[in-house]
Amino acid sequence: MEKNVQELTLLLMYLTSWDNDNPLEENYKECWKGYSFDVINELTNNGYLFPSKYKNKSVTFTKEGMKLAEKLKDKYLK
Repeated sequence: MEKNVQELTLLLMYLTSWDNDNPLEENYKECWKGYSFDVINELTNNGYLFPSKYKNKSVTFTKEGMKLAEKLKDKYLK
């Protein structure tokens, strides 16, 4: 059950994300932290989100997180 919660949370975060247009960084997606902090911490510990350096209200996907989210989109939305 916990795996499903993490997968669906990552998918929802991805679906509501936006592109980070910072010219100094590669394109990453960001989303608001409007989800369970326990799940966000687990996703960060698993390498799918970057650790937050600041007390931002948004989180940033890693490349691995974006790849997994695309797979989850195919899994749950087809």
